[in-house]
Amino acid sequence: MRLKISFYPNEHKTIRPNKHAVQGFIYSMLSGTDYGERHNEPRFKFFTFSDFFTDSSGRPTFIVSSPDMDFIDALHSNLKDRVNVYLGTEEVIIAELKKFRLPLRRRFQTGSPVVIYKNSRENEYFKLHAHRDLTFFLRRLKENAEKKYNAFYGEDFHTDGPIFDRMVPKFRKNGKLDVYVKVVKWGRAFPVIGSNWELLEKERIKPEERRFYRFIMEAGLGEKNSLGFGFLNPVRR
Repeated sequence: MRLKISFYPNEHKTIRPNKHAVQGFIYSMLSGTDYGERHNEPRFKFFTFSDFFTDSSGRPTFIVSSPDMDFIDALHSNLKDRVNVYLGTEEVIIAELKKFRLPLRRRFQTGSPVVIYKNSRENEYFKLHAHRDLTFFLRRLKENAEKKYNAFYGEDFHTDGPIFDRMVPKFRKNGKLDVYVKVVKWGRAFPVIGSNWELLEKERIKPEERRFYRFIMEAGLGEKNSLGFGFLNPVRR
């Protein structure tokens, strides 16, 4: 389930808030709902959000996705009667809210960088350009996705083979694969390193795997999903 949130353009500056500010906005809009304490719970959060983009009407927009329909309903309910909201310290005006579903496809592309730890204890991120180990990357993606899926559904599901059969990375202008995103939290800046992908394809999704791939399509791929990383869009091509 997804919620598109668009804002009226700001005449004075571009609306491109820090990811931590967007995360804080989402949590604040869940206040008073069954998800009001989600940010304090020592568990997977089961949602992610896209990078900001400009919609067909020229409005700054981002999309929140979650496999939990009630989560999206709670967020929508607390936003639908509001006009002005704050993204961090910036006051913005909501132009459109839209709940929607997307059909499951065999092909995806990223709407925000995918993040994987190389060594979580040392806070070391996996860097495609430096580590050059796609086998490690795919294995960690699969392990992480299965762990989140099993926590959400209370199962012990494992899929055979690689999580994707074909992967086409999105290169930056400097020819590198890795994306460095500066996240500001409580006044301190720290980098999060990930990668964007033009195409992530599974040649055949078996009937018993459909719920798993729908789950990762909505919960996000990789780590730090609730901070707006690993957002996926299904594509037709």
